[in-house]
Amino acid sequence: MIQFFKKLFAGPAPSASESQSSTAATSVSLAAPAAVAAGEGIEGFVIYVIRALVDNPDSVRVTTAETERATVLTVSCEKKDIGKIIGKNGKTIAAIRALANGAGGRMGKRVNVEVQD
Repeated sequence: MIQFFKKLFAGPAPSASESQSSTAATSVSLAAPAAVAAGEGIEGFVIYVIRALVDNPDSVRVTTAETERATVLTVSCEKKDIGKIIGKNGKTIAAIRALANGAGGRMGKRVNVEVQD
């Protein structure tokens, strides 16, 4: 999962000489779902975060629609879990949108995340 964030938000990969000159390396292993590990990008990230928030992760569905200006990710889940995705005063969904849009910006895309009622 850490490698996924580095890929989306970090600058260009270091050259071979830069990576060899590193004196201390930190390795963190987090269990990530197959969607993120397989490299599905922003959609995989949104699925991972949403499933971690809700009580019934198997009911989470994310559909992707491409438009001329943006990619729209529509999240649907059980009614009782919508409040957990939105969060208090909408702060949770705002954070998810900010991260998805920031990652999309690194790839030259605009990303919108919508929650379906």
